Amino acid sequence: MGKNVKLKKGYNINILGTPQKKTEKIHTRTYAVKPIDYLGLSPIPKLLVQVGDEVKAGDPLFYDKLQPDMLFCAPVSGEVVEVRRGEKRAITEIVILADKQIQFKSLEKIRISSTSREEIVKHLLQNGGWAFLRQRPYNVVADPKDKPKAIFISGFDTAPLAPDMSYVMEGQMGAFQAGLEVLKKLTDGKVHLSLPGSGGGKIGDAKGVEIHKFSGKHPAGNVGVQIHHIDPINKGEVAWTIDPQNVAVIGRLFDEGRFDTTRLVALAGPVVKEPRYFQTYLGANIEGFAANNLDNDHVRFIGGNVLSGKKIDIKGHLGAFDNLLSVIEEGDRYELFGWLVPNYPRPSASRSFLSALSSKKQFNVNTNSHGEHRAMVLTGQYERVLPMDLYPMQLIKAIMARDFELIEGLGIYEVVEEDLALCEFVCPSKTDMQDILREGLDYMREQA
Repeated sequence: MGKNVKLKKGYNINILGTPQKKTEKIHTRTYAVKPIDYLGLSPIPKLLVQVGDEVKAGDPLFYDKLQPDMLFCAPVSGEVVEVRRGEKRAITEIVILADKQIQFKSLEKIRISSTSREEIVKHLLQNGGWAFLRQRPYNVVADPKDKPKAIFISGFDTAPLAPDMSYVMEGQMGAFQAGLEVLKKLTDGKVHLSLPGSGGGKIGDAKGVEIHKFSGKHPAGNVGVQIHHIDPINKGEVAWTIDPQNVAVIGRLFDEGRFDTTRLVALAGPVVKEPRYFQTYLGANIEGFAANNLDNDHVRFIGGNVLSGKKIDIKGHLGAFDNLLSVIEEGDRYELFGWLVPNYPRPSASRSFLSALSSKKQFNVNTNSHGEHRAMVLTGQYERVLPMDLYPMQLIKAIMARDFELIEGLGIYEVVEEDLALCEFVCPSKTDMQDILREGLDYMREQA
């Protein structure tokens, strides 16, 4: 048994529209793979398909020019109908018009126990499984030339409207266990699985891993916070992380001989009529999720949670690591003296609002930031919600100054954007801390 960690710092943002434990199968018209989701790749990967090509689930779509052995594969079968590009011709989406009945590329079933690490790495690289492994520091796609000191999995999520991972993993435990056996081959260290202090469901029955229990408010479910309290990353060390559903994808890749990205995605938010789960594939189009299920059409769709997710157009697609589609009202209505006059209840860590006294109340929120950008001042707010031995304000200022030694000394190797998302929420200066942190991570990686 691993550690039992009780965190005192943090803050829960309770929002209306928590997903109910009800699942509906949905097969959307199109699916997309987004190279920009896989941090650390060259800006323009090498395409292996053209518009009009027919593909099966598991067929390679592109590879990284710096890592030609690392293939990124189609989540469904169908016709490649569009290759969307962004700034500087960077590829943003490869869109597939899906077949009604998914056809899978036939792969070799591999007996994990008798397979060497080298063969496992090769199989993952060639058949799409490697893309789900992320490397700390920097949160980039894992480097196959590295051997991590440990691999970390967070078996729960404490972010606003987060899916219940114990419910999500029901029916996937066989594939999950097979995936864990694969991960154990990739490291000489341990595979760490963190669960909520109150339980964790069947995922807690996993074998061959070090199980830890975390109690406390958000961000207790962040894998970065868990790494900090289990086995912190020091300079020169490498650790890998992966989500539970993607562990199951890897398990199916070896046990069933197919690249099956089946997953549960939660649809949640105050404007959703029936918040629930959908069973689909990676990169699903979100239009089918929202059809006839919203109280209001003046909304923002967010792939992921409201703190660290990305805005998606109504005709857009979920990202590679999205287990949640959050829908909240656009906050583009001006609030006269909103900071002074008592107004509608809203989540706030500040006692300037009476709603701060109702910690368990669920709120109907919108995207309004309730303030404007201003100079950063020392308030101590960040340290109250970050359960890590770091100085976030000093780190952000060091990044802005591009002070390499100070950035390194303040612990940038231990954090990624989601770890400072709550600091950004409570920030009285409305500083875009996550964007600045990403700039710092990219800067440090370039200097390495």
